[in-house]
Amino acid sequence: MENTVLRVSDAIALLNQTLEYAYPTIVVEGEITSFKVNQGKFVFFDIKDDTATLGCFMMVFALRQPIEDGMRVRVVAQPKITQWGKFSLTVREIHLVGEGSLKRAFSLLQQKLEKEGLFSEERKRTLPSMPRRIGVISSLQAAGYADFIKILQARWGGMEVMVAHTVVQGVSAPPQIIKAIEYFNQMSDPPEVIAILRGGGSLDDLSAFNDEPLVRAIAGSRVPIVAGIGHEIDTSLADLAADVRAATPSNAAQLLVPDRQEVQSRVSHVMRQLRQQYGQRLKTVRYALDHAQELHYQYLRNRLHSIQTQYALKLSLLYQMDPRAVLRRGYSILKNSQGSVVDSANTGDTILVETKSSIITAGVITCRQNPKV
Repeated sequence: MENTVLRVSDAIALLNQTLEYAYPTIVVEGEITSFKVNQGKFVFFDIKDDTATLGCFMMVFALRQPIEDGMRVRVVAQPKITQWGKFSLTVREIHLVGEGSLKRAFSLLQQKLEKEGLFSEERKRTLPSMPRRIGVISSLQAAGYADFIKILQARWGGMEVMVAHTVVQGVSAPPQIIKAIEYFNQMSDPPEVIAILRGGGSLDDLSAFNDEPLVRAIAGSRVPIVAGIGHEIDTSLADLAADVRAATPSNAAQLLVPDRQEVQSRVSHVMRQLRQQYGQRLKTVRYALDHAQELHYQYLRNRLHSIQTQYALKLSLLYQMDPRAVLRRGYSILKNSQGSVVDSANTGDTILVETKSSIITAGVITCRQNPKV
């Protein structure tokens, strides 16, 4: 039986079809070499071990963490033969392997995002002091989430807690967390703060929180974010991009709400201080009022005495000017027949002489000028 003669392109298509059927996806681990990015869109690199090398290709948007030559990675890829007859792996996902590679990728991405200002303190916002609505992004099965809710309710309680359940580890974690951030941000009545929670783990377990798109989503959130990821010694790029970094999920709850007993104690202390201050102030005011009242009373008393003295003086003057007082001293008053006081008369006039006890009618016999006037 003769073999079928194929065109080159048909042969490549047949081989790719066979590979796709037999090995739709393979996972290969090795060391990165010859890494490069073309036209800002296409990523090329080789993955090698001690004895062999495979060429790899992927789109730049699928590269969620920085990689460079020498890093150990695990790629999820589809084996293919290119139109140029070269065998290649079309990479769908790439995972860093080993603490050295993870730390190096962390450092490279940290330097890049720092230059862009994503970790700048100037862009970070303060958390609301007593939030009424809290958005939580975490796995409902995680111990860190349970600790967060327990402490949150014990410290304050009464808040509305909206939970977006996501995985918090592995390649699917960053897209799910990004989607949850977008969900809370797009709500018509969004929460006042978002808490991203994940308990402790190895560097590889926490690597999802060093994902570049996720870090950018956290930095771009219009709702303030507190990140409670890992233990106190763990630091992720998500921590650095968040408005507030909590040491643990439990610490995130402590940062979000005050302790009810501490608040009550502070309020009681303030009330005692206010009572003491206002009690002392009341005493001071009362003393000032009493003193002012005494001064006013003294002023009125002195004023009354002055008026009484002036009244007595004026009364004495009026008394001295009273004609009857003159009569009582032995003098008399001369009046004409009409009763008007006169100081002169003519011979033959009739005058009335008023004394202390009598009114005498008399006739003028003579009248001469007083030489003493």
